[in-house]
Amino acid sequence: MILETVAEPSWLGGVIAATSALALIYGTRLLSNAKKHALLPPGPPARWFWQKALPSANLARAIEGLVSEYGPVISFRQGSQVIVVIGRVQAAWEIMEKEGGALVDRPRSIAAGEILSRGMRLLFERSGERFRRLRRAVHTHLQPKAAETYQGIQTANAQSVILDILDDPKNHQLHARRYAASVILRITYGKSTPTSVNDQEVVRINKVGRNFLSVVLPGAYLIERIPLLRYVPGYTRDLDQWHDEELQLFTEQVDRVKSEVATNVAGPSFVRTLLENTDNHQLLPDEMSYLAGSLFGAGSDTTASAITILIMAAACHPEAQTRVQEEIDMVVGRERLPSFDDEDSLLQLKAFTHEALRWRPITPIGFAHRATRDIIWRGQCIPEGATVFGNHWAITRDPDVFPDPETFDPQRWLTKDGAFRGDLRTFTYGFGRRVCPGQHVANRSIYINLALLLWSFRLAQNPAAPIDTSAFSGGVIAHAAPFEVIFTPRTEEKVLRDMLGKVAV
Repeated sequence: MILETVAEPSWLGGVIAATSALALIYGTRLLSNAKKHALLPPGPPARWFWQKALPSANLARAIEGLVSEYGPVISFRQGSQVIVVIGRVQAAWEIMEKEGGALVDRPRSIAAGEILSRGMRLLFERSGERFRRLRRAVHTHLQPKAAETYQGIQTANAQSVILDILDDPKNHQLHARRYAASVILRITYGKSTPTSVNDQEVVRINKVGRNFLSVVLPGAYLIERIPLLRYVPGYTRDLDQWHDEELQLFTEQVDRVKSEVATNVAGPSFVRTLLENTDNHQLLPDEMSYLAGSLFGAGSDTTASAITILIMAAACHPEAQTRVQEEIDMVVGRERLPSFDDEDSLLQLKAFTHEALRWRPITPIGFAHRATRDIIWRGQCIPEGATVFGNHWAITRDPDVFPDPETFDPQRWLTKDGAFRGDLRTFTYGFGRRVCPGQHVANRSIYINLALLLWSFRLAQNPAAPIDTSAFSGGVIAHAAPFEVIFTPRTEEKVLRDMLGKVAV
C-alpha cells in the first residue's frame, strides 16, 4: 500500500500558532494575576462581585479596626476588583505621596461621576490632559497669592458669625454654614452675602450638596458593581433629576456673572476669570458651570464642617481652649480684634486647629484613587487598576505617630521650646496631585473663625446636655449631629458689638 502525504492547508499553521500564543498570553496573565493576589496586602476574605466589599456601617471606624487587625495597608477583594486602604501615616507617605504619580487617576464612578455629574465634576475627572486643564483653571484662582486677596471677605464674614452667635447661640452650626456659603459664593461668583441660611439660594445649594454626598458614599449604589442596571427603566430616575437640579443651579450662577460682565458691573470672581479666559481653558458652557459649581459645593461644605469641629473641640476641652486664649490675649490684647497679621504668632491656636482636625477629620473615609501601574510596597503589591483609599480616620489614629490617639492634645504638635513641629502630618486635604486645590482659602477661613471665636467667647458644654463627640454622619464629609454650646462673652456684650461694628461685605 502506498501512503500519500497530504499537505496541511496554509492557514492551519497560522491558526495553531495564534491559538498557542493566545493561550500562552492568557496563561501568563493568569499566573501574573495569581502572583499579584498572592502579594496583595492582607485583609478580609474575598466577596462575590454583587456583595459589598467594604463594611456597611460606621465605615471609617470599621476600617480603623481592620487596620489594627491586619496592618497599615489592607486589601478587599470583590469579584475581580481590588480595593486597597492605607491606614497609617508612614504607609500613606510612602504610597500616596511618594508614589503619587501612579495614583492621580480616579476609578470609574457610574452613579456620582457618569450619571449625576455627566462626567463634568473635577473630583471624578480621570487623569490626563483634561484633568490638567481643569486643575490649572482652578489653581490660578486658589493659589496662595490669590487666596490672600480674600482675607477681607473672610474677616468680615467671620465677624458676622460672632454677631450671629450673640443673637442666636443655639444655631451656631447654621451660622458656620452661612459663613462658608457666603465666602465661597463671593469667591466663586462674586455674589453678595446671603442674609441667612434660609436664603433660597443657600437652601438650593445645600440640597444639591446633600444629594451629592448621598451618592458618593462608597458602596451606596449597586450600579457600581452591576453597570447594566443603568439601563433598567426607572433605576436612575433620582440621579437624573438631581443632575438636572444641580446643572440648572450652576448654570444660573454663571449666567448671572455673564450678564454682569456684559454690563460692566461684575466684581472679581472665579467665574469672571473663566469667562475672560475661555480660549485658554477650552471649556464647554456646562463644563464651566460644573467646574465653578463643584468648587463652591466642596468648599462650603468642608469649611462649615471644620468650623463646627473647632467649636466642639473648644467646648469639650476647656484646658486646651484656655491655652489658646491666654496666647491670644498676650499677642492681640483686648483692645482690638485678631487679624491675619497675628497668625504667625499664634502657635497654640495653630496646634489646636491641627489637633481638632486630627481628632475629628473632615473627610474620615477619604476619596478613591486608581493605581495606573503596579505599586510594590514592602513586598506587597497594589496592582494596576486597584482602587486605593487613604483612610483619614485610621491615619489620624496611628499610635506610633500620635500616642494615645483618642486623647485631645494640641501640645503634641509643639516642641518643648514651643515651636511648631514640621514632622507631623495628617493629610487633611488629601494626597499627591489630588490634594484639595482650595486648601489655602480653607486654612485662612479656619484660622480667622477660631481666632475671633476664642477672642470673643468662652465656650462650654451645657451640663444638662453634654456633647456626644461621636455623633457624626457616616458620610464622606463629617457632619456633626446638632449639639448645644454655652457661649459666654469674654468682653462686655455692648463693647463687643461696638468693636465688631456694622459688618459690610
